[in-house]
Amino acid sequence: MNDLTDHDAVVLAGGAARRLGGADKPALSVGGRPLLDRVLAACPDAATTVVVGPARPTTRAVVHALEDPPGGGPLAALDAGLRHTTAPTVLVLSADLPFLTAATVRSLLAAATPTAGAAGPGESSAPRDGAMLRDASGRDQPLVAAYRAEPLRRELARLRTAHGSLAGLPLRALSAELLLERVPDALSTASFDCDTWEDISAARARIREHGNVLDEWITAVKAELGIELDVDTAALLDLARDAAHGVARPAAPLTTFLIGYAAGRQDRDVKELADRATALAHRWAAEAEGASEAGGAPGAEAKPAE
Repeated sequence: MNDLTDHDAVVLAGGAARRLGGADKPALSVGGRPLLDRVLAACPDAATTVVVGPARPTTRAVVHALEDPPGGGPLAALDAGLRHTTAPTVLVLSADLPFLTAATVRSLLAAATPTAGAAGPGESSAPRDGAMLRDASGRDQPLVAAYRAEPLRRELARLRTAHGSLAGLPLRALSAELLLERVPDALSTASFDCDTWEDISAARARIREHGNVLDEWITAVKAELGIELDVDTAALLDLARDAAHGVARPAAPLTTFLIGYAAGRQDRDVKELADRATALAHRWAAEAEGASEAGGAPGAEAKPAE
């Protein structure tokens, strides 16, 4: 069985962002959250998370590092981050991935740490050096990847010896020498990065699409409030509909608030609480319907005042 928990993460958050006019790209907001925080949220299980670049506030604790020389490029930044890691597997991520998810991270880690004897017929039995995402157009994404730390350090040392420095060297100089599994990103979602203002605008528009907006909003609220609470959006929406229809319209937001409060205070499952409240709303509505029918039945007229 693979141990996907034994890993560190290095997030590259430097660079001049020239196509953004020099803006601090990792601090730019998409869906009310900085790009850097969105990436950090996708790798919550890393034992150590190193952010390489200028120090910025983050929603969770990280180790800050700076490449040498400053502005030395991705390999120099990666080398600086690796110096703070000890785990056998290292996630390497850029800080401008608004749609990276924990599920994609787990896929990379699983592909980078195969079980012994997992090679199929005709496949090489040599251990992989890691795994990287490959987008829908077939381009490799070495900054959305999980690497085994030992070969990663070995290749960086080799490049430093061969060139005298890692500064200015392209990422392909590293990835070309490693045996890497490719993990497909069929819709180019997780690998979508924000290099231009057009990319930022596209990302901001995408999270407001009908199928995404509620989950994005709830995630943003939880991050802002510093809470970790699994929320079944569909269950809460069904409950809100039933409460609004069967009780009164203001009952919907008040009831969903109470569900969240109870779940947080009592450490209970939101779905279970929502189901109980939904059943209550149905009983309430049934009683209201019964009262309405009784009000129209023969003999139900109001007794005249004496």
